[in-house]
Order: sequence, then C-alpha cells, then structure tokens
Amino acid sequence: MWLYQNKEFDEPIEKYVGFVYLITCIPTGRKYIGKKLFWSSRTKQVKGKKKRFKVESDWKTYWSSSDELKGDVQKLGEENFTREIIHLCFGKGELSYLELREQIDNRALERPADWYNNLIHCRIHGSHLKTLRK
Repeated sequence: MWLYQNKEFDEPIEKYVGFVYLITCIPTGRKYIGKKLFWSSRTKQVKGKKKRFKVESDWKTYWSSSDELKGDVQKLGEENFTREIIHLCFGKGELSYLELREQIDNRALERPADWYNNLIHCRIHGSHLKTLRK
C-alpha cells in the first residue's frame, strides 16, 4: 500500500506521469528515495502497423530498484516497511529533478547506515521544470 498525505493511494491520477517516493524500514529507520512512473508505452501490431498505447506500470507492487532494500523486504516482510508518495509529478524531467533534490537534501549517499540509496544518476534540462518554475 502507498500513502500520499497520510491517506491510502491506490489509483493513478491521469494528469500525473509518476511520483517520488520514500520507503522506510520501521525496525531500523533506514530509508530509500526513488521515483516511479504510473504508465509505460507499449507497441502492438494492428493491421500491419505498429500502434503505441499506454499501460499501467507495476507501481502498486513496486519496491524500488535497490537489491539491498528488496532483500530486506523479503527477509523482514512488507508489513515492516512504509511506502509514502512525497511528490506527484507532471513530467519525467520534474520527476527526475525532485528525486535528485530529495536525495541531495537528505544527504542520502553520505549516510549509508541511514539510507539504502547508493547511486544518483540524473540528467535534467531547465525546460523540463516548467511546472516547478511557475
């Protein structure tokens, strides 16, 4: 289950492409910041032509790209973790920027005892942040 503003969040809102999230291990207090898209594109052959269509991603059951975190979820059980949505985002650039900002603001790479994050990779152009600049 995902929480957003302390309420259960179980249906994507069409105008958002994804979200930045915080997963917390309750017994240890260790955390992870990441991002996830609500939708992905698929192609399908229709009458000899390739058609693109949007499908819902696996966001409801997603536990991050961190193997260490996923291992702890398997070992300790999902009930020992909270999954919170901290930002809903209108575009992929905004999504990447807010994930990066949260990781840096929280010094996630500097405190491995407190954070599962061990890699930050991002490429953002100022034009990606139109909604944040308003």
